[in-house]
Amino acid sequence: MKLLPNWKAILVRAHSSWAFILSVLALIAPDAIYLIWGMDTSPRLWWGMGLALLIYGIVGRLADQGIDRDTTRSPAWIGLVVLLGFMVIVLHGGVTDIAREHAGEIVAPAEAPSQSHTSSSDAFLDAAVPFIGRWEGLRLEAYQDIVGVWTVCYGETKGVRPGDSYTRAECDAMLAREVLAYRAGLHRFFTDETVSERLPIPRDLAFVSLAYNVGISGASNSTAVRRLNAGNVSGACEALTWWNRAGGRVIRGLVNRRAEERALCLQGLVA
Repeated sequence: MKLLPNWKAILVRAHSSWAFILSVLALIAPDAIYLIWGMDTSPRLWWGMGLALLIYGIVGRLADQGIDRDTTRSPAWIGLVVLLGFMVIVLHGGVTDIAREHAGEIVAPAEAPSQSHTSSSDAFLDAAVPFIGRWEGLRLEAYQDIVGVWTVCYGETKGVRPGDSYTRAECDAMLAREVLAYRAGLHRFFTDETVSERLPIPRDLAFVSLAYNVGISGASNSTAVRRLNAGNVSGACEALTWWNRAGGRVIRGLVNRRAEERALCLQGLVA
């Protein structure tokens, strides 16, 4: 590969070059903010920043930037203004309430007095099995998934062999066992106060459904769990909706699932 003779001028003066550089910074910034300050930011804001930088790069690519002329004009200041503008939005909208959460300024909204906080396993499963089962999908005959693993029922893979078949009742029983295991695993990351005061059955189901879908590790380290433990219930419910991507892109099915989980999570809250 041979560089252009004027590559330095292009790097410094081209809008598209600055769009690429700033896009890289936008990709790094969320992790840097988390590592340095321990704060999560909304991925929606970073998506907006990335889109703005992409548009800036396309428009800048078509603009006459005088790269080959004797000029000191540079588009760097324009790119920096774009980045700083979005940083202000992110720091105000995406980090501020999390910083307040760590400072103990956010308190749990009042909950409807009729909402019970006790949730027996039977009552929980009565709601959890049909809800999670509907999203996972039911197959009574063993089949190979997209990577060749033999699977049956609601995604069960343990001990499944070609030709296996089950009744719906047997599949429901399998799912119930798995859901309870996920619930127990996720509850280890909730505070005692959260379990006793902030987990009525619908909200409990919303979080367990997330864990069943993305794994206990992912759910337990999420902003949603941290916010719920801090008492920011409505913020925790909103953070559930951030888990809507697979393979780096937004998936409509995940958007719909997270929306239903959010609705469950908000049940019983009053303004």
